[in-house]
Amino acid sequence: MDTSVTYPDRVRAPKQRKKLIDKGVTNVMPYCRRCSLLSLLALLLVSPLLVLPYLLPHQVAVKSPNFSTENVKFESMGVTLAGTLLKPKHPVAAVVLVHGSGQEKRMMETASLLAEKGIAVLTYDKRGVGESGGVYAGPEVGTNNIDAANLDLLAVDASAAVNVLSSHLSARQGPIGLMGFSQAGWVIPLAANKNRTVRFMVLFSGPVVTAREQLRFQFFTQGNLDFWATHTEAEAREHLHNDPDRYQFADTDVRDALATLSIPGIWLFGGKDIQAPVSLSMEHLDALKAQGKPYQYQLFPDLGHNTASAKSNEPFNAAIQWIEALRHPKKKKITNSSCGLQKGSPRGAARW
Repeated sequence: MDTSVTYPDRVRAPKQRKKLIDKGVTNVMPYCRRCSLLSLLALLLVSPLLVLPYLLPHQVAVKSPNFSTENVKFESMGVTLAGTLLKPKHPVAAVVLVHGSGQEKRMMETASLLAEKGIAVLTYDKRGVGESGGVYAGPEVGTNNIDAANLDLLAVDASAAVNVLSSHLSARQGPIGLMGFSQAGWVIPLAANKNRTVRFMVLFSGPVVTAREQLRFQFFTQGNLDFWATHTEAEAREHLHNDPDRYQFADTDVRDALATLSIPGIWLFGGKDIQAPVSLSMEHLDALKAQGKPYQYQLFPDLGHNTASAKSNEPFNAAIQWIEALRHPKKKKITNSSCGLQKGSPRGAARW
């Protein structure tokens, strides 16, 4: 069975490229070539969570006397990946940053912010990007980046990065976790299942649905920023569950991985997200919590998919506070009012 997908050719959205070229990878339904805007929209629709890379441009490290930096290289599945280790003088925890979709290099600005808070960080160029070897998979180059095989490969890379980070820290320097964005919602649980060194997970706008459900949701929202002003959750659910799949590929249900894990995790969601079905993701987390899983989530009603890069620093601060509470369990947890949420709000309740 042919599981490949037709995607548009390389897109240069940040540089306002006027046209996208269809590669015709397979004989599935080709894309229209009307104009750059429609073509970019098509690219966003067929590539789950491709918005985040445009919101997280190449980042530059902030020099600080509070942490050191060291460039590192490590092996994963026969290729060499390149990254940077940021190590505070007295780390309280450590994370590997896991990419969203897109051709993402190491996320130095985000890593620097974490290091300033006493969290050691390893951030690396995604395989096939920047100084990392291997082949990048994504719609920009005409390949499928949400096929189960590619998501698993990215999880292997993240697991290898955890091993490198662990080798540079002592056992006294806090737990090691995975922090990621968007598409990392699938990659991180897969990686945590592969590596027992991982002690916690932090996911910004990470979907807790299958990859196929993600596509159906995005085809329905069509990148409309005002989607939730004109549609209901019930309508979205109907399309998410019943719309026929336009493309065939090996699917991934992240709940399979989450059901086998016993480490704590937190998800930071935006109430106006049109890339990830947030309400259904929270329901799935509630079901896992009912089974005794140590999962939590927090909803920011006024934010969209860009919870990690929004003008508001509330999601980032919430993640830091949650990580600090892992080391100090008796520390007061975040409440609804701490993120501007009102009790009883249908789309504004935190779950702890």
